[in-house]
Amino acid sequence: MTLHRTTRAALVGAALLASTAVFAQDACPHRGDLDSQFCDANKDLVADTPTDPKKLRDPSTLVFAFTPVEDPSVYEKLFRPFMGHLSQCVGKKVVFFPVQSNAAQIEAMRSGRLHIAAFSPGPVNFAVNLSGAVPFAIRGNEQGPVGMNLKMIVRKDSSYQKLDDLKGKRIAHTSPSSNSGNLAPRALFPKLGLTPDTDYKVVYSGKHDQSILGVKTGDYDAAPVASDVLQHMTDRGVVAKDEFRVLYTSEMFPTDAYAYAHNLTPALQTKIKQCFFDYKVPAEMAKGLGGDRFLPITYQKDWELVRTVAKASGESFTRDAFEKAAQKK
Repeated sequence: MTLHRTTRAALVGAALLASTAVFAQDACPHRGDLDSQFCDANKDLVADTPTDPKKLRDPSTLVFAFTPVEDPSVYEKLFRPFMGHLSQCVGKKVVFFPVQSNAAQIEAMRSGRLHIAAFSPGPVNFAVNLSGAVPFAIRGNEQGPVGMNLKMIVRKDSSYQKLDDLKGKRIAHTSPSSNSGNLAPRALFPKLGLTPDTDYKVVYSGKHDQSILGVKTGDYDAAPVASDVLQHMTDRGVVAKDEFRVLYTSEMFPTDAYAYAHNLTPALQTKIKQCFFDYKVPAEMAKGLGGDRFLPITYQKDWELVRTVAKASGESFTRDAFEKAAQKK
């Protein structure tokens, strides 16, 4: 993933911010893997709501962002009815923030400029540890949460028929923090005889849609992508269903997690959750996103598989690891 100058500056700013916002070691009984400005006294793996009233926030305008897996304008349109519902439900103005990268989205919540966000499965781990994000909802239906698979795609008119055929090729991973676009392939593919960076050249495309389009145009020989993004692009006619051959499909992973900033007032946190869970997702939004309702989740339980896969790939969820990942090309 190529990091823009503004994002690099934001990450540097985040490091400086962290150095001045450190909890005294004796003020927090347990922090776990969270960054030093957060505390996890109840050991549920997410940042506790501050006990000091001065650290709580009740903004007059709430800022919402959807994970940057595709063109943000697509999702801004899809979420427009929900933005109106959320605004009326919480009694505050709600605006959509079109983030361009995972790094920018995580930094925006860390710095207090973003209050509610949908994070992709992989970046959720960084958002929790570095930004104080508290995942509380996932899209679903009457059967339960909807999920997604990692799919390794190639052009249908290519000669590649199995994973082994991709050795020595140029393959697009999305971004270093992505679950299906990078971490899962690094954890799962070696067992199948295909090791990223050893058996093939990894090129970071930045987003799932860019990986998919890159395979379509021949810029990449193959790409591991999220099945839901591929389906959305097919449904919208951006790519055709018969343009790709799928060489591998993983087990089901959770899709995007919706999270609020840990330092919102308890009353506002409760209201936001109520507004999500009471919402009746309209047909167009359900078709474009998958799932017809929001269902409750916890990071500790529902993101265990994603954390396990990430750790198996050698990933850690610290600020240093994130900054190094964000600077990879």
